[in-house]
Amino acid sequence: MTLQPLTPVNCASLLQPGFSLLQLDGELLLFGQKGWPKRSCPTGVFSIRLKQSMMKLRAISFSNDSCYLPPLRCPAVCRLDPYDGFPESYLIHGGRTPNNELSSSLYLLTVDSRGCNRKLTLCCKEKELVGEVPGGRYGHTMSMVRSHGKTACVLFGGRSYMPEGERTTETWNSVVDCPPQVFLFDLEFGCSSAHTLPELSSGQSFHLALAREDCVYFLGGHSLTTDSRPPQLFRLRVELLQGSPLLSCEYLDSGMSISSSIITRMGPEHRYIILGGYKSDSQKQMACSTVIIDEKGIQFEQLEPPKWTADIMHSRTWFGGSAGEGSILLGVPTEGRPSQPDIHYFYYVNFRTEAEGKEEDIAPGCSQESTDYENSTPLEDSEELYFGREPHELEDSSDGEADTYNEEDEEDESQTGYWIKCCLGCQVDPNTWEPYYSTELHRPAMIFCSRGEEGHWVHAQCMELSETLLLRLSQGNKKYFCLDHGGLPYQEMTPPRQVMPLKRTPMKVKERKMPLMFKMSPSKKSFFRRLFD
Repeated sequence: MTLQPLTPVNCASLLQPGFSLLQLDGELLLFGQKGWPKRSCPTGVFSIRLKQSMMKLRAISFSNDSCYLPPLRCPAVCRLDPYDGFPESYLIHGGRTPNNELSSSLYLLTVDSRGCNRKLTLCCKEKELVGEVPGGRYGHTMSMVRSHGKTACVLFGGRSYMPEGERTTETWNSVVDCPPQVFLFDLEFGCSSAHTLPELSSGQSFHLALAREDCVYFLGGHSLTTDSRPPQLFRLRVELLQGSPLLSCEYLDSGMSISSSIITRMGPEHRYIILGGYKSDSQKQMACSTVIIDEKGIQFEQLEPPKWTADIMHSRTWFGGSAGEGSILLGVPTEGRPSQPDIHYFYYVNFRTEAEGKEEDIAPGCSQESTDYENSTPLEDSEELYFGREPHELEDSSDGEADTYNEEDEEDESQTGYWIKCCLGCQVDPNTWEPYYSTELHRPAMIFCSRGEEGHWVHAQCMELSETLLLRLSQGNKKYFCLDHGGLPYQEMTPPRQVMPLKRTPMKVKERKMPLMFKMSPSKKSFFRRLFD
């Protein structure tokens, strides 16, 4: 067991609380980075390279027939091992978008191809569900169960915004626990069904879900209703019968009071290691545990934790994900230290022995990454400068800057991005924003100020615009000057310059039938007559 500090190379700001780590075709992929991807990385999925205590990112391209996959925070991620001729893949459901909207989409992520230059290409498809479809949520779990030769996906828990009918001005952005329903997905036909069990009486989120054959174990979690982390453990059994599925739930008394933990799988057997998490809002879970699932049930064993550093011990929060078999990528905030340029420290925790560490092929881990780190910084745009690798730039041949993410190449957030401070007295906070106009649905209304260098966006609420004036500005072709530029509410566009039409003179005829006639006075006529005579 080792704890190794990592040095991120121009990519520290991309790894934020709520990200997910995936393992496909031997690659460790980062999904759910800090903001909307842009030109050179339209997918928002990066490959993580760990070499000599350095961590670098490289963009992963998607196939042309892939759908857009937004960078989701705290989604439910479930790994599908190869079965019935289907390749290894991942299911991704829900999560928060960079605009703090909750997604209800279900995505299937698979490997499309790997070129001769070792460049990985992924394929993302959105799967449509019919029936009782779960709404948008985050902090929930998905697991795969197999019974009677069939396969299904189990979804449980999570948080969502309050229903629109129950929202008020004070509770517009408040989140609540989702109802304690179990959703069952049939991936072959896209059917979804909701099931209510009496044992699951309260909602929970940021819990752990461990599956083996037809059983799923729900461990720990946080409840917003009671603001507690009860030491609960449920075993859900799913029988996929010919007609309708049969679900039964059992409460076990060997649970743990924990939430937002990181779990990694140890080998092909159902043996896992739990690290991190929280006992309460102000107390982290510093101990580690080994979980073994067999035919008899589930067993817990205490495991000696790594030798934590002072930064980890004194930090209030931490986050991370499974980086492969028996390994975890861990991040802790720097707590605003001015001497540290990065906002997070990163560590690589390895639970494998020396004999196991010599193996090159790392089996993908089973992980459910989540965090209670709710008040994260506003999400920004990110850019990656990788376009491709030459054949001589293979896996370990070159680590130049040309194929890695460069944080210095990002544009200034004060000039780009949606959540910007429009003026000196801007009071709009994206995390606590409340609707001001009846036309606003998911984000504050903004008006483009055309004064200054290339203009900038300003919040209409900060400019104290009435709704009628806002509608008039959005419909007409107007120029708007914000208060920082000394402008009035709006000014008319400069009328287009009227260009006088050119006067077209007719072209002279080349051949004239009439002789040329010159107008001369009688005196001139007599002069020319005497001259030629």
